[in-house]
Amino acid sequence: MATRLLERVRDRSPLSVRSRVTREDQLADIRKTWLLEQQRIHWDLLSKAIDDPELAVVLDTFDHDLDDTKRRQYLLANAMYTNALLAWRLGANTKAELFGHLRGMLQNPIFREYWAASRGFRASLPATSDEAEIGRMTDQLIADLDEADTDEWWVVGHAPDE
Repeated sequence: MATRLLERVRDRSPLSVRSRVTREDQLADIRKTWLLEQQRIHWDLLSKAIDDPELAVVLDTFDHDLDDTKRRQYLLANAMYTNALLAWRLGANTKAELFGHLRGMLQNPIFREYWAASRGFRASLPATSDEAEIGRMTDQLIADLDEADTDEWWVVGHAPDE
């Protein structure tokens, strides 16, 4: 009985709570480090492809043939999107801020073309993944922008709650 009481006290002690928070913080930091490293590798690959059309065809998974210029533009659009997505995943931006960044990107017709051309990729994502959720949010935002009766694009759509 005294052993159980001692275990309960130890589990509730400030040191024990601090240890759990520290471990959770460490795991979160490790995940952020992995995400940052993945983004760096992604950017390295995209940079090589943008600079060299012969390499760019390796990353071309779009549903139609692209000339070199359009392919490079799509790769840059992908880099812009993944950068905004990473900022949200790391906690640098809220989901509402990500929504605002996407709303701005969607003003660019090339970004919109890229988004349409990469639909197949997003369809292959697990429906419960973060990226699939953001993809659906972006698709809805496109529909809202297309249906809007205003030139004030920055007020269109409903930013998500956190």
